[in-house]
Amino acid sequence: MGSFQTPIGMRSASMVETSCGFLLQELQKIWDEVGEDQFERGKILLDLEQECLEVYRRKVDRANISRARLHQELVEAEAEFTHLLLTLGERSFPGWPEKRVGTLKEQLKSITPALEEMCLRKEERLNQFRTVQEQIQKIRTEFAGNSEVEASPSIVVNESDLSLKKLEEYQTELQRLYDEKNERLQKMEKYIEVMHNLSSILGKDPSVIISKVHPSLNDLNGMSKNTSDSILTKLNSTVESLMEEKRDRLDKLHYLGKALTDLWNLMDTPNDDRLSFSHITGLLSVSSLKALDPGILSLDIIQQAEAEVKRLDQLKASKMKDIFLKKQDELHLICKKSHMEIPTQSEMNHIFNLINSGEIEHSDLLKSMDEQISRAKEEAASRKAIMEKVEKWILACDEERWLEEYNRDENRYSVSRGAHKNLRRAERARIMVSRIPALVEMLMAMTKSWEEERNKVFLYDQAPLLAILEDYYMVRQEKEEEKKRQQQGKKKVQSRLVVQQDNIYASRTGIGSRRLPI
Repeated sequence: MGSFQTPIGMRSASMVETSCGFLLQELQKIWDEVGEDQFERGKILLDLEQECLEVYRRKVDRANISRARLHQELVEAEAEFTHLLLTLGERSFPGWPEKRVGTLKEQLKSITPALEEMCLRKEERLNQFRTVQEQIQKIRTEFAGNSEVEASPSIVVNESDLSLKKLEEYQTELQRLYDEKNERLQKMEKYIEVMHNLSSILGKDPSVIISKVHPSLNDLNGMSKNTSDSILTKLNSTVESLMEEKRDRLDKLHYLGKALTDLWNLMDTPNDDRLSFSHITGLLSVSSLKALDPGILSLDIIQQAEAEVKRLDQLKASKMKDIFLKKQDELHLICKKSHMEIPTQSEMNHIFNLINSGEIEHSDLLKSMDEQISRAKEEAASRKAIMEKVEKWILACDEERWLEEYNRDENRYSVSRGAHKNLRRAERARIMVSRIPALVEMLMAMTKSWEEERNKVFLYDQAPLLAILEDYYMVRQEKEEEKKRQQQGKKKVQSRLVVQQDNIYASRTGIGSRRLPI
């Protein structure tokens, strides 16, 4: 009984001791009444003691397991708290006890609120990361031109780094993407504005053109604008296409305006008839970069100009002969004024026959005639200085002939009406005639220089000018020599007459052969 009472005596609860002692007493009474021997009684008491030990041992083991679990929970809680601090990028948390006191459960209970608070912070931080990353992914998906359906359904946040620094990096990236999106929107607005302007100039409906790029670009449908790379590329290519079309149409109207102007000038069209197409000819000096009026480059305008050019071309064909004759007269006048070689009549008749037969293009003919006129004008300009000297030379020669006739007139000194005018003209003529040799020498030098520079003969009314000048120079020299011989003969005659007069006078007076001044 003593060995049984020892474990029972170790029980701390009085109720248990009372119950066990009461039951043991009851058992003793039953044994006494039954007459159970001491061996059996000892055996039963030993079994009871072993069973009690087993029960205590199980309770102790469970208590140890519970204590170990609490220790583990404490360690895990500390580790999780440390991990959360590292994940959230924080160094400490005010609610976390620096020193833990009390039982394990009390210690665990004391740190649970701080741990829960940190878990809530983590969840809140996770949501912030998820929200920012979703917005980043949405904008990037939009830039890439993918639909939201094609995008990833959920964002996987890297929970190893949930610090505010990392969150700020994502927020900075998000702000950069927002800024880029705003820049794209501004660029798109500029593209759309340019498309509206170009469409207005070209006479097109801008909404149709813009909708072909993307329906979201029209403000009327209320859709948010797509800012993808592909949309920007399409907008750029569309604007470039419209600019190219603008340049092409403007070039075409330049060509048509030039054609209209040339045809009007050829046919001397009155200004009143030209006014209806002044909006086209007014574009001749306008570049493709300059702002233009709405509809000025529409297809209707181009078709009107083409129809007018076609009409004038047909009218020009009927007036081609008159135009050719005018060009011919102009060429002849240039050649005649400069005493150049005039195209032969047979050549002109041949061209005239080609016009009648329709075997020559009108534009080619006009171009050829214009080229001939241009060459004639160019050569006339190069001959101008020589021709001015030639005119002076001819005028001087005319004056020389007049002077010769004047000198032969025996009554030139008579008092008659107009005699004083002739006398003044004779004085001027003598001055001009005295300059003829120097003028001829200058003309010969200028003519030689002109011929050497152009490697061709300077013709004057189909005769070489240099030969004419040389012939004149030789004839003039011969005249000068003849005049000198005549003057010497006159002097000899005069000398003989003086001698004869002196002899006659001397014979009469007896003075001798004394000579008097004439």
